[in-house]
Amino acid sequence: MSTSRQVKIYDIQTRVSPVTKKKSYIVRWTVGGKESSRSFASRALADNFRTDLKKAVSAGELFDVETGLPESMQPKPAGETVFAFAQTYVKAKWPDAAANSRRGIIESVVGVVIALVKQDAGRPDPKVLRAALSAFLTPGAELPGTPEAADAIRWIEDASLPIKALADVAIVRDALDELGKKLDGTAAAPKTRRRKRVIFYNLLEYAIELGHLDSNPLDRLRIKSKRKTKITEAVDRRVVANPLQMVALLIAVASIGGRIKDRGLRLVAFFACMYFAGMRPGEVAGLREQDCYLPDSGWGRLTLANNETEAGKKWTDSGERHDQRGLKHRADNETRPVPIPPILVQLLRWHVGTFGVAADGRLFQSPTGGVVGQTTYNRVWTEARKLALTQAQVLSPLVKRPYDIRHAALSLWLNSGVPATNVAERAGQSVEVLLKIYAKCIDGDEAIMNKRIEDGLGLPC
Repeated sequence: MSTSRQVKIYDIQTRVSPVTKKKSYIVRWTVGGKESSRSFASRALADNFRTDLKKAVSAGELFDVETGLPESMQPKPAGETVFAFAQTYVKAKWPDAAANSRRGIIESVVGVVIALVKQDAGRPDPKVLRAALSAFLTPGAELPGTPEAADAIRWIEDASLPIKALADVAIVRDALDELGKKLDGTAAAPKTRRRKRVIFYNLLEYAIELGHLDSNPLDRLRIKSKRKTKITEAVDRRVVANPLQMVALLIAVASIGGRIKDRGLRLVAFFACMYFAGMRPGEVAGLREQDCYLPDSGWGRLTLANNETEAGKKWTDSGERHDQRGLKHRADNETRPVPIPPILVQLLRWHVGTFGVAADGRLFQSPTGGVVGQTTYNRVWTEARKLALTQAQVLSPLVKRPYDIRHAALSLWLNSGVPATNVAERAGQSVEVLLKIYAKCIDGDEAIMNKRIEDGLGLPC
């Protein structure tokens, strides 16, 4: 092995890929006249590597001419990588996670693994890398049978940082920055960034549990930003429809036709459940005949027990598009009773009498007996808005999504004087969350407050 102490280290260079537009940071140095270089995905990693080289020079270490590295930096077994640990983490989280949560875990963990690499050289196409890694990490999924996908997995195996490298706050900061971006490099939505940060934090906590880290570096990280992005929790009151608008929309739904017979009629009671009972779409999709008390006259009652959330076949245990789970914010097998007004009682009685029920008792079904899909009721709702609303209202946020029907229902209950505790119980939310979400939609006190201010001013009006 040829060695030398004749070492010259150059400044870090920045390069931008003409294909991916991503930056890479190049460290160049010479040993005995022979040039070596390393490419890194972040400046922090490049700075750390360059600093280690300078320390070795200062310590008088001999450098290997072939590898360009001092003895202290010669390759050693690195232990478990971030890529390998990600597989362990996903397997641990998968069994107890809801289908939509599984999708969020994979999306976030894929971002973490891609962000935490030793170098940028040879990086595959971003879409190929993300798709291959998503399939590889998803239990039961098959890796795309292409040479590009196989090459992408081999690249990430070689490039992935050791899990212990995450003890470095600078590296974690860079990874967090990458998680906050979309594929095109622009900033992701605030809620997306927050969700990914939560999963990243949880992954680091699991690394502590398994003894890879001593503490969570995110606890030592202080995010410095000139402008903090506020995450909106409250419902925009512009989306809330009044009762007359909702009646007009339900009538419009009934009139919608198409290739499927009674396409709109099948969904009138579906949307009515969201408005008159404040139900979530998944709760309506999971409503069964045995859950309904529908008397000939007067108020009835729904005992909600199921939530048929649409997630996609690859995320559910059953391999079906919908994930059948218990109610949101409820323990397993816990139910939620919801009194329903006579108009909804009669609509549900008519719906069952007209369309029957599915084999498992579901009130709402596709023409083939399946669960009503999100795409199906979204399309019908879009068409109904065009029929029932003015052009200006169609272009506005007014009940733009079917979920906004629930917002209209809960806002109506609160503004009708129903106590928040009772509204929260019917809606399946805590009082605290309910009032935070619907704070801007509660009317009734403005005129009183205006009069008090007017009296306090003591000025003629």
